[in-house]
Amino acid sequence: MRGRHDASSMYKRGTRDHAFDAHDKELGSDRLLTGEGKDIGNPSWKRSLPHVLVATLASFLYGYHLGVINETLESISHDLGFHGNTMAEGLVVSTCLGGAFVGSLFGGLIADGVGRRRAFQLCALPMIIGASMSATAKNLWGMLLGRLFVGTGMGTGPPVAALYVTEVSPAYVRGTYGSFTQIAAGLGLLGSLFIGFPAKETEGWWRMCFWASVAPAAMLALFMEFCAESPHWLFKRGRGAEAEAEYEKLLGGPHVKSAIAELLKSDRGDDADTFKFSELLYGHHRQALCAGVPSKSANMCVGIANLLGSFIAMILMDKLGRKVLLIGSFSGMVVAMGIQAISSTSLVSRSSAVYLSVGGMLLFVLAFAIGAGPVPSILLSEMFPGRVRANAVSICMAFHWMVNFFVGLLFLRLLEQIGPLVLNSIFGTFCLLAVLFVQKNVLETKGKSLQEIEMALLP
Repeated sequence: MRGRHDASSMYKRGTRDHAFDAHDKELGSDRLLTGEGKDIGNPSWKRSLPHVLVATLASFLYGYHLGVINETLESISHDLGFHGNTMAEGLVVSTCLGGAFVGSLFGGLIADGVGRRRAFQLCALPMIIGASMSATAKNLWGMLLGRLFVGTGMGTGPPVAALYVTEVSPAYVRGTYGSFTQIAAGLGLLGSLFIGFPAKETEGWWRMCFWASVAPAAMLALFMEFCAESPHWLFKRGRGAEAEAEYEKLLGGPHVKSAIAELLKSDRGDDADTFKFSELLYGHHRQALCAGVPSKSANMCVGIANLLGSFIAMILMDKLGRKVLLIGSFSGMVVAMGIQAISSTSLVSRSSAVYLSVGGMLLFVLAFAIGAGPVPSILLSEMFPGRVRANAVSICMAFHWMVNFFVGLLFLRLLEQIGPLVLNSIFGTFCLLAVLFVQKNVLETKGKSLQEIEMALLP
Protein backbone atom coordinates (compact mmCIF):
# COMPACT_ATOMS: atom_id res chain seq x y z
CA MET A 1 0.00 0.00 0.00
CA ARG A 2 2.85 2.36 0.78
CA GLY A 3 4.37 1.84 -2.66
CA ARG A 4 1.04 2.61 -4.32
CA HIS A 5 0.61 5.72 -2.21
CA ASP A 6 4.11 6.94 -3.13
CA ALA A 7 3.50 6.31 -6.82
CA SER A 8 0.22 8.18 -6.62
CA SER A 9 1.74 11.13 -4.81
CA MET A 10 4.58 11.38 -7.28
CA TYR A 11 2.21 11.18 -10.22
CA LYS A 12 0.05 13.93 -8.77
CA ARG A 13 3.08 16.10 -8.17
CA GLY A 14 4.16 15.54 -11.76
CA THR A 15 0.77 16.51 -13.11
CA ARG A 16 0.66 19.52 -10.87
CA ASP A 17 3.84 20.68 -12.58
CA HIS A 18 2.15 20.25 -15.97
CA ALA A 19 3.93 17.08 -17.03
CA PHE A 20 0.83 16.07 -19.00
CA ASP A 21 -1.81 18.64 -19.82
CA ALA A 22 -5.16 17.83 -21.37
CA HIS A 23 -4.15 19.05 -24.79
CA ASP A 24 -1.09 16.80 -24.90
CA LYS A 25 -3.13 13.79 -23.84
CA GLU A 26 -5.66 14.44 -26.55
CA LEU A 27 -2.95 14.95 -29.14
CA GLY A 28 -1.17 11.75 -28.09
CA SER A 29 -4.42 9.77 -28.33
CA ASP A 30 -5.13 11.14 -31.81
CA ARG A 31 -1.66 10.18 -32.99
CA LEU A 32 -2.05 6.65 -31.70
CA LEU A 33 -5.46 6.28 -33.33
CA THR A 34 -4.19 7.49 -36.66
CA GLY A 35 -1.05 5.43 -36.41
CA GLU A 36 1.15 8.53 -36.59
CA GLY A 37 2.88 7.65 -33.33
CA LYS A 38 3.77 4.13 -34.38
CA ASP A 39 7.03 2.93 -35.88
CA ILE A 40 8.76 6.28 -35.63
CA GLY A 41 12.13 4.55 -35.22
CA ASN A 42 15.01 5.45 -32.94
CA PRO A 43 15.76 9.04 -31.97
CA SER A 44 18.75 10.63 -33.65
CA TRP A 45 22.01 10.02 -31.82
CA LYS A 46 23.25 13.42 -33.02
CA ARG A 47 20.96 15.33 -30.66
CA SER A 48 22.45 13.94 -27.45
CA LEU A 49 26.05 13.59 -28.67
CA PRO A 50 27.19 17.18 -27.86
CA HIS A 51 25.86 16.88 -24.32
CA VAL A 52 27.68 13.56 -23.86
CA LEU A 53 30.94 14.97 -25.22
CA VAL A 54 30.84 17.88 -22.78
CA ALA A 55 30.25 15.45 -19.90
CA THR A 56 33.28 13.37 -20.90
CA LEU A 57 35.50 16.36 -20.10
CA ALA A 58 35.14 15.24 -16.47
CA SER A 59 36.63 11.85 -17.34
CA PHE A 60 39.35 13.53 -19.41
CA LEU A 61 40.35 15.57 -16.37
CA TYR A 62 40.28 12.42 -14.25
CA GLY A 63 42.76 10.72 -16.57
CA TYR A 64 44.88 13.85 -16.90
CA HIS A 65 45.30 14.37 -13.18
CA LEU A 66 46.07 10.69 -12.65
CA GLY A 67 48.90 10.89 -15.17
CA VAL A 68 50.23 14.43 -14.75
CA ILE A 69 52.39 13.43 -11.81
CA ASN A 70 54.19 10.61 -13.66
CA GLU A 71 56.57 12.73 -15.72
CA THR A 72 56.74 15.69 -13.34
CA LEU A 73 57.31 14.14 -9.90
CA GLU A 74 61.09 14.18 -10.13
CA SER A 75 61.18 17.85 -11.13
CA ILE A 76 58.62 18.76 -8.47
CA SER A 77 60.62 17.01 -5.75
CA HIS A 78 63.79 18.87 -6.78
CA ASP A 79 62.14 22.29 -6.97
CA LEU A 80 60.14 21.94 -3.75
CA GLY A 81 62.94 20.40 -1.73
CA PHE A 82 61.86 16.83 -0.99
CA HIS A 83 63.91 14.91 -3.54
CA GLY A 84 64.85 11.48 -2.22
CA ASN A 85 62.05 11.45 0.36
CA THR A 86 60.00 8.52 -0.93
CA MET A 87 57.26 9.08 1.64
CA ALA A 88 56.77 12.67 0.51
CA GLU A 89 56.76 11.59 -3.13
CA GLY A 90 54.20 8.92 -2.27
CA LEU A 91 52.03 11.53 -0.56
CA VAL A 92 52.03 13.74 -3.65
CA VAL A 93 50.58 10.79 -5.56
CA SER A 94 48.25 9.33 -2.94
CA THR A 95 46.82 12.60 -1.56
CA CYS A 96 44.98 13.01 -4.82
CA LEU A 97 43.52 9.51 -4.40
CA GLY A 98 42.44 10.36 -0.88
CA GLY A 99 40.69 13.47 -2.16
CA ALA A 100 39.04 11.39 -4.86
CA PHE A 101 37.76 8.99 -2.21
CA VAL A 102 36.19 11.92 -0.35
CA GLY A 103 34.74 13.33 -3.54
CA SER A 104 33.22 10.00 -4.50
CA LEU A 105 31.51 9.70 -1.14
CA PHE A 106 29.62 12.95 -1.67
CA GLY A 107 29.29 12.88 -5.46
CA GLY A 108 25.96 11.08 -5.42
CA LEU A 109 24.53 13.40 -2.83
CA ILE A 110 25.62 16.44 -4.80
CA ALA A 111 24.23 15.08 -8.07
CA ASP A 112 20.90 14.29 -6.47
CA GLY A 113 20.77 17.53 -4.51
CA VAL A 114 21.61 20.19 -7.12
CA GLY A 115 21.26 18.25 -10.38
CA ARG A 116 23.72 16.71 -12.79
CA ARG A 117 24.71 19.95 -14.55
CA ARG A 118 25.48 21.80 -11.32
CA ALA A 119 27.35 18.74 -10.02
CA PHE A 120 29.67 18.94 -13.05
CA GLN A 121 30.27 22.61 -12.42
CA LEU A 122 30.94 21.98 -8.74
CA CYS A 123 33.44 19.22 -9.55
CA ALA A 124 35.22 21.54 -12.01
CA LEU A 125 35.67 24.24 -9.36
CA PRO A 126 38.05 22.32 -7.02
CA MET A 127 40.00 21.06 -10.05
CA ILE A 128 40.54 24.65 -11.17
CA ILE A 129 41.48 25.80 -7.67
CA GLY A 130 43.61 22.74 -6.94
CA ALA A 131 45.50 22.86 -10.24
CA SER A 132 46.22 26.57 -9.68
CA MET A 133 47.48 25.86 -6.16
CA SER A 134 49.72 23.05 -7.41
CA ALA A 135 51.07 25.20 -10.25
CA THR A 136 52.02 28.01 -7.83
CA ALA A 137 53.15 25.79 -4.91
CA LYS A 138 56.28 26.92 -3.07
CA ASN A 139 56.66 23.89 -0.82
CA LEU A 140 55.43 20.34 -0.28
CA TRP A 141 52.39 21.37 1.76
CA GLY A 142 51.16 23.71 -0.95
CA MET A 143 51.45 20.90 -3.48
CA LEU A 144 49.62 18.43 -1.21
CA LEU A 145 46.78 20.87 -0.59
CA GLY A 146 46.41 21.48 -4.30
CA ARG A 147 46.40 17.74 -5.03
CA LEU A 148 43.76 17.22 -2.34
CA PHE A 149 41.48 19.81 -3.95
CA VAL A 150 41.99 18.25 -7.38
CA GLY A 151 41.22 14.83 -5.96
CA THR A 152 37.83 15.87 -4.65
CA GLY A 153 36.86 17.01 -8.14
CA MET A 154 38.26 13.82 -9.66
CA GLY A 155 36.23 11.69 -7.32
CA THR A 156 33.02 13.55 -8.12
CA GLY A 157 33.39 13.97 -11.87
CA PRO A 158 33.59 10.47 -13.43
CA PRO A 159 30.67 8.96 -11.48
CA VAL A 160 28.49 11.94 -12.33
CA ALA A 161 29.61 11.63 -15.96
CA ALA A 162 28.60 7.98 -16.05
CA LEU A 163 25.27 8.84 -14.48
CA TYR A 164 24.61 11.75 -16.83
CA VAL A 165 25.60 9.86 -19.99
CA THR A 166 23.31 6.99 -19.02
CA GLU A 167 20.39 9.30 -18.41
CA VAL A 168 20.64 11.49 -21.53
CA SER A 169 21.59 8.83 -24.10
CA PRO A 170 19.12 7.02 -26.34
CA ALA A 171 18.92 3.38 -25.30
CA TYR A 172 20.30 2.00 -28.54
CA VAL A 173 23.59 3.92 -28.24
CA ARG A 174 23.89 4.04 -24.45
CA GLY A 175 26.66 1.45 -24.33
CA THR A 176 28.66 3.22 -27.02
CA TYR A 177 28.25 6.60 -25.36
CA GLY A 178 29.12 5.07 -22.00
CA SER A 179 32.45 3.91 -23.42
CA PHE A 180 33.28 7.51 -24.35
CA THR A 181 34.08 8.24 -20.70
CA GLN A 182 36.73 5.50 -20.72
CA ILE A 183 38.20 6.83 -23.94
CA ALA A 184 38.25 10.35 -22.48
CA ALA A 185 40.09 9.13 -19.38
CA GLY A 186 42.65 7.44 -21.60
CA LEU A 187 43.08 10.57 -23.69
CA GLY A 188 43.52 12.63 -20.54
CA LEU A 189 46.23 10.28 -19.30
CA LEU A 190 48.04 10.29 -22.63
CA GLY A 191 47.70 14.07 -22.84
CA SER A 192 49.34 14.48 -19.44
CA LEU A 193 52.21 12.22 -20.49
CA PHE A 194 52.81 14.12 -23.72
CA ILE A 195 52.65 17.52 -22.03
CA GLY A 196 54.97 16.26 -19.30
CA PHE A 197 57.74 15.07 -21.65
CA PRO A 198 59.83 18.29 -21.36
CA ALA A 199 59.50 18.41 -17.56
CA LYS A 200 62.85 16.76 -16.83
CA GLU A 201 64.78 18.95 -19.27
CA THR A 202 62.98 22.29 -18.87
CA GLU A 203 63.15 23.98 -15.49
CA GLY A 204 59.72 24.81 -14.07
CA TRP A 205 57.84 23.07 -16.89
CA TRP A 206 55.90 21.01 -14.36
CA ARG A 207 54.04 24.17 -13.39
CA MET A 208 52.81 24.52 -16.97
CA CYS A 209 51.54 20.93 -16.80
CA PHE A 210 49.22 21.87 -13.94
CA TRP A 211 48.17 25.15 -15.52
CA ALA A 212 47.21 23.27 -18.69
CA SER A 213 44.45 21.40 -16.85
CA VAL A 214 42.66 24.63 -15.91
CA ALA A 215 41.41 25.13 -19.48
CA PRO A 216 39.39 21.89 -19.85
CA ALA A 217 38.02 22.30 -16.33
CA ALA A 218 36.84 25.82 -17.17
CA MET A 219 35.37 24.51 -20.43
CA LEU A 220 33.44 21.87 -18.50
CA ALA A 221 31.97 24.47 -16.15
CA LEU A 222 31.10 26.86 -19.00
CA PHE A 223 29.75 24.44 -21.60
CA MET A 224 27.67 22.53 -19.09
CA GLU A 225 25.64 25.73 -18.66
CA PHE A 226 24.31 25.15 -22.18
CA CYS A 227 23.75 21.40 -21.86
CA ALA A 228 20.50 19.67 -21.04
CA GLU A 229 19.71 18.70 -17.48
CA SER A 230 18.98 15.04 -16.85
CA PRO A 231 15.26 14.47 -17.47
CA HIS A 232 15.39 11.64 -14.93
CA TRP A 233 16.54 14.03 -12.21
CA LEU A 234 13.97 16.66 -13.17
CA PHE A 235 11.18 14.09 -13.15
CA LYS A 236 12.23 12.82 -9.71
CA ARG A 237 12.07 16.40 -8.45
CA GLY A 238 8.51 16.77 -9.71
CA ARG A 239 9.49 19.07 -12.59
CA GLY A 240 7.73 17.13 -15.33
CA ALA A 241 7.28 19.99 -17.79
CA GLU A 242 11.01 20.73 -17.70
CA ALA A 243 11.77 17.04 -18.16
CA GLU A 244 9.67 17.06 -21.34
CA ALA A 245 11.52 20.13 -22.63
CA GLU A 246 14.90 18.49 -22.02
CA TYR A 247 13.78 15.28 -23.72
CA GLU A 248 12.80 17.32 -26.75
CA LYS A 249 16.36 18.66 -26.93
CA LEU A 250 17.89 15.21 -26.49
CA LEU A 251 15.55 12.96 -28.45
CA GLY A 252 13.31 15.12 -30.61
CA GLY A 253 9.61 15.92 -30.27
CA PRO A 254 8.15 12.61 -31.58
CA HIS A 255 9.93 10.65 -28.85
CA VAL A 256 9.07 12.78 -25.83
CA LYS A 257 5.81 11.08 -24.84
CA SER A 258 7.25 7.57 -25.00
CA ALA A 259 10.26 8.68 -22.93
CA ILE A 260 8.04 10.25 -20.27
CA ALA A 261 5.88 7.11 -20.26
CA GLU A 262 9.02 5.06 -19.56
CA LEU A 263 9.84 7.38 -16.67
CA LEU A 264 6.38 6.86 -15.24
CA LYS A 265 6.89 3.10 -15.34
CA SER A 266 10.47 2.98 -14.12
CA ASP A 267 10.13 5.58 -11.37
CA ARG A 268 6.83 4.34 -9.99
CA GLY A 269 7.02 4.54 -6.21
CA ASP A 270 10.48 6.09 -6.28
CA ASP A 271 9.83 9.06 -4.05
CA ALA A 272 13.20 10.47 -3.06
CA ASP A 273 11.99 12.70 -0.24
CA THR A 274 13.70 10.52 2.38
CA PHE A 275 16.52 8.03 2.22
CA LYS A 276 18.05 5.70 4.80
CA PHE A 277 21.28 3.80 4.24
CA SER A 278 19.75 0.79 5.99
CA GLU A 279 17.35 0.45 3.06
CA LEU A 280 20.29 -0.76 0.97
CA LEU A 281 21.18 -3.47 3.46
CA TYR A 282 17.73 -4.82 4.21
CA GLY A 283 14.60 -5.46 2.20
CA HIS A 284 14.23 -5.76 -1.56
CA HIS A 285 17.12 -3.36 -2.36
CA ARG A 286 19.72 -5.65 -0.80
CA GLN A 287 19.97 -8.12 -3.64
CA ALA A 288 20.27 -5.36 -6.22
CA LEU A 289 23.03 -3.74 -4.18
CA CYS A 290 25.00 -6.94 -3.64
CA ALA A 291 24.51 -8.18 -7.20
CA GLY A 292 26.56 -5.34 -8.53
CA VAL A 293 23.93 -2.88 -9.77
CA PRO A 294 25.66 0.55 -9.88
CA SER A 295 25.09 2.54 -6.70
CA LYS A 296 26.92 4.95 -4.46
CA SER A 297 27.53 2.23 -1.85
CA ALA A 298 28.85 -0.25 -4.39
CA ASN A 299 31.23 2.37 -5.75
CA MET A 300 32.33 3.19 -2.22
CA CYS A 301 33.19 -0.46 -1.49
CA VAL A 302 35.11 -0.78 -4.74
CA GLY A 303 36.84 2.54 -4.02
CA ILE A 304 37.89 1.37 -0.56
CA ALA A 305 39.28 -1.88 -1.97
CA ASN A 306 41.14 0.01 -4.68
CA LEU A 307 42.52 2.59 -2.26
CA LEU A 308 43.59 -0.11 0.20
CA GLY A 309 45.34 -2.07 -2.53
CA SER A 310 47.12 1.07 -3.73
CA PHE A 311 48.48 1.79 -0.27
CA ILE A 312 49.63 -1.83 0.11
CA ALA A 313 51.41 -1.59 -3.24
CA MET A 314 53.10 1.67 -2.22
CA ILE A 315 54.41 0.07 0.96
CA LEU A 316 55.56 -3.22 -0.60
CA MET A 317 56.81 -2.09 -4.01
CA ASP A 318 60.40 -1.56 -2.96
CA LYS A 319 60.39 -4.27 -0.28
CA LEU A 320 59.09 -7.33 -2.09
CA GLY A 321 59.77 -6.14 -5.62
CA ARG A 322 57.74 -5.65 -8.76
CA LYS A 323 57.78 -9.27 -9.88
CA VAL A 324 56.50 -10.64 -6.57
CA LEU A 325 53.65 -8.13 -6.51
CA LEU A 326 52.69 -8.98 -10.08
CA ILE A 327 52.66 -12.72 -9.43
CA GLY A 328 50.68 -12.26 -6.21
CA SER A 329 48.29 -9.85 -7.91
CA PHE A 330 47.50 -12.06 -10.89
CA SER A 331 47.23 -15.10 -8.62
CA GLY A 332 44.69 -13.26 -6.48
CA MET A 333 42.77 -12.33 -9.61
CA VAL A 334 42.71 -16.01 -10.64
CA VAL A 335 41.17 -16.89 -7.27
CA ALA A 336 38.70 -14.01 -7.57
CA MET A 337 37.58 -15.13 -11.04
CA GLY A 338 37.21 -18.67 -9.71
CA ILE A 339 34.95 -17.41 -6.93
CA GLN A 340 32.91 -15.43 -9.45
CA ALA A 341 32.58 -18.48 -11.69
CA ILE A 342 31.46 -20.72 -8.81
CA SER A 343 28.87 -18.14 -7.74
CA SER A 344 27.17 -18.51 -11.13
CA THR A 345 26.74 -22.28 -10.89
CA SER A 346 24.09 -24.43 -9.24
CA LEU A 347 26.63 -25.63 -6.68
CA VAL A 348 25.73 -22.80 -4.31
CA SER A 349 22.41 -21.40 -3.12
CA ARG A 350 21.13 -18.12 -4.46
CA SER A 351 21.83 -16.23 -1.24
CA SER A 352 25.36 -17.63 -1.03
CA ALA A 353 25.95 -16.79 -4.67
CA VAL A 354 25.30 -13.10 -3.94
CA TYR A 355 27.97 -12.95 -1.24
CA LEU A 356 30.43 -15.01 -3.30
CA SER A 357 29.94 -12.70 -6.26
CA VAL A 358 30.48 -9.56 -4.21
CA GLY A 359 33.46 -11.10 -2.41
CA GLY A 360 35.00 -12.15 -5.71
CA MET A 361 34.53 -8.68 -7.18
CA LEU A 362 36.14 -6.91 -4.21
CA LEU A 363 39.00 -9.44 -4.12
CA PHE A 364 39.61 -8.85 -7.81
CA VAL A 365 39.76 -5.06 -7.33
CA LEU A 366 42.04 -5.41 -4.31
CA ALA A 367 44.37 -7.86 -6.08
CA PHE A 368 44.46 -5.68 -9.19
CA ALA A 369 45.30 -2.55 -7.19
CA ILE A 370 48.15 -4.31 -5.39
CA GLY A 371 50.08 -5.27 -8.51
CA ALA A 372 48.48 -5.46 -11.93
CA GLY A 373 47.25 -1.87 -11.66
CA PRO A 374 50.33 0.10 -10.54
CA VAL A 375 53.28 -2.16 -11.42
CA PRO A 376 53.10 -2.25 -15.25
CA SER A 377 53.40 1.52 -15.61
CA ILE A 378 56.40 1.51 -13.28
CA LEU A 379 58.04 -1.41 -15.08
CA LEU A 380 57.48 0.23 -18.45
CA SER A 381 59.21 3.42 -17.36
CA GLU A 382 62.06 1.41 -15.87
CA MET A 383 62.64 -1.15 -18.62
CA PHE A 384 62.81 1.05 -21.71
CA PRO A 385 66.05 2.94 -22.52
CA GLY A 386 65.92 6.65 -21.88
CA ARG A 387 66.00 7.65 -25.57
CA VAL A 388 62.75 5.81 -26.29
CA ARG A 389 61.16 5.67 -22.85
CA ALA A 390 58.60 8.44 -23.21
CA ASN A 391 57.33 7.37 -26.62
CA ALA A 392 57.38 3.68 -25.73
CA VAL A 393 55.40 4.24 -22.54
CA SER A 394 52.88 6.36 -24.46
CA ILE A 395 52.36 3.62 -27.05
CA CYS A 396 52.00 0.94 -24.39
CA MET A 397 49.51 3.00 -22.42
CA ALA A 398 47.56 3.73 -25.59
CA PHE A 399 47.29 -0.03 -26.18
CA HIS A 400 46.32 -0.52 -22.55
CA TRP A 401 43.42 1.93 -22.80
CA MET A 402 42.38 0.53 -26.17
CA VAL A 403 42.05 -2.92 -24.60
CA ASN A 404 40.10 -1.39 -21.72
CA PHE A 405 37.79 0.25 -24.23
CA PHE A 406 36.96 -3.03 -25.95
CA VAL A 407 36.53 -4.87 -22.67
CA GLY A 408 34.08 -2.21 -21.51
CA LEU A 409 32.31 -2.22 -24.84
CA LEU A 410 31.92 -5.99 -25.17
CA PHE A 411 31.68 -7.25 -21.60
CA LEU A 412 27.93 -7.00 -21.18
CA ARG A 413 27.31 -8.46 -24.64
CA LEU A 414 29.62 -11.42 -23.90
CA LEU A 415 28.00 -11.87 -20.50
CA GLU A 416 24.65 -12.08 -22.21
CA GLN A 417 25.83 -14.39 -25.00
CA ILE A 418 28.07 -16.91 -23.19
CA GLY A 419 27.09 -16.46 -19.54
CA PRO A 420 29.06 -15.56 -16.39
CA LEU A 421 30.54 -19.05 -15.85
CA VAL A 422 32.32 -19.17 -19.20
CA LEU A 423 33.22 -15.47 -19.22
CA ASN A 424 34.73 -15.49 -15.72
CA SER A 425 36.59 -18.69 -16.57
CA ILE A 426 38.09 -16.98 -19.63
CA PHE A 427 39.24 -14.00 -17.56
CA GLY A 428 40.66 -16.35 -14.94
CA THR A 429 42.58 -18.25 -17.62
CA PHE A 430 44.15 -15.03 -18.91
CA CYS A 431 45.18 -14.13 -15.36
CA LEU A 432 46.77 -17.57 -14.94
CA LEU A 433 48.67 -17.14 -18.20
CA ALA A 434 49.85 -13.76 -16.89
CA VAL A 435 51.27 -15.48 -13.79
CA LEU A 436 53.25 -17.89 -15.97
CA PHE A 437 54.41 -15.10 -18.27
CA VAL A 438 55.62 -12.89 -15.41
CA GLN A 439 57.40 -15.79 -13.74
CA LYS A 440 59.34 -16.62 -16.91
CA ASN A 441 59.87 -13.28 -18.68
CA VAL A 442 59.69 -10.29 -16.35
CA LEU A 443 62.93 -8.91 -14.96
CA GLU A 444 62.96 -7.84 -11.33
CA THR A 445 63.97 -4.17 -11.20
CA LYS A 446 63.84 -3.58 -7.44
CA GLY A 447 66.87 -1.70 -6.20
CA LYS A 448 68.52 -1.44 -9.63
CA SER A 449 69.48 1.73 -11.41
CA LEU A 450 68.01 2.43 -14.81
CA GLN A 451 71.40 1.82 -16.36
CA GLU A 452 71.71 -1.59 -14.67
CA ILE A 453 68.26 -2.52 -15.92
CA GLU A 454 69.13 -1.40 -19.44
CA MET A 455 72.33 -3.47 -19.43
CA ALA A 456 70.51 -6.51 -18.09
CA LEU A 457 68.00 -6.33 -20.93
CA LEU A 458 70.60 -6.08 -23.67
CA PRO A 459 70.69 -9.19 -25.93
